Amino acid sequence: MQTIQKIALGLTIIGALNWGLVGLFNFNIVEAIFGVDTLFTKVVYTFVGLAGIINIGLLLMPFEKTAKE
Repeated sequence: MQTIQKIALGLTIIGALNWGLVGLFNFNIVEAIFGVDTLFTKVVYTFVGLAGIINIGLLLMPFEKTAKE
């Protein structure tokens, strides 16, 4: 997996965990850390969104076998 895809996957996981917190506890950790409606919060959301788009490529890639046969 390329480095950019690993970074994108990490950002996507962070975004998913944040949405899980919002859904379960109505707590948005990004806004808690960076503030509500700040420029940096918008940048974080934008990067997470771009990471999701990059990860669409992972759906199109075949899975590699990891076990030795």
